Amino acid sequence: MPDNTIKGKNVLIAGGAKNLGALVARDLAAQGAKAVTIHAHSASGDCEKALQAIRDAGSEAHILYGDLTTADAMRQLFDQAIAAMGGIDIAINTVGKVLKKPMAEISEAEFDEMSAVNSKAAFFFIKEAGRTLQDHGKICTLVTSLLGAFTPFYSSYAGTKAPVEHYTRAASKELGDRGISVTAIGPGPMDTGFFYPAEDDDAVAYHKTAAALSPHSKTGLTDIEDIAPWIRFLVSDGWWMTGQTILVNGGYTTK
Repeated sequence: MPDNTIKGKNVLIAGGAKNLGALVARDLAAQGAKAVTIHAHSASGDCEKALQAIRDAGSEAHILYGDLTTADAMRQLFDQAIAAMGGIDIAINTVGKVLKKPMAEISEAEFDEMSAVNSKAAFFFIKEAGRTLQDHGKICTLVTSLLGAFTPFYSSYAGTKAPVEHYTRAASKELGDRGISVTAIGPGPMDTGFFYPAEDDDAVAYHKTAAALSPHSKTGLTDIEDIAPWIRFLVSDGWWMTGQTILVNGGYTTK
């Protein structure tokens, strides 16, 4: 049996400087990860806070910066992470971009940007993880629970996240002989700065009541603390779950 513990492992998290990514970084450090490398698009105060939280939890901490929407940039990210840590055992991609607009109002430039961030970057993240991860490694990508819903205005968001399901299935088959598991996790609307800018007050009020478990959430939304344990499980003891997209949303239902 492979060693599926987190203790002693090296972790790379794209989008790991704030929100869910930062929580997962701190959580895996607390579980005994040897080193955690986080990625951010650019430097900010969140980056230093995330690095210190990783160190306080007992792991080495590294940070890398850059736009990950080209294949070369993604290759550099993984190569630099290996240089910093000596290898990668767990790779988690939390990068994403949301756009809420009717299809008729979405420009070609907006669609191209959504595709680059949500689909292209995810493809090359999984590709580079497959190239570089140690045998019995773990790959997990953040998607959205809208993949299981019918809803207006999010065509470019859910639509550019949807291919990740297929990338995940294909990669699980291609990397399975090396014992590498590949999963995607789709939270419901989360109580982070990623969610609120796209929504008006009426939509926020709806989303806060739309999950079966909303009355038992501190915000009514999915909290990042609800998702981090699932990611921890999928990149450790839950390794037998591979090629799957798991929707973790408290029973969320769209209009």
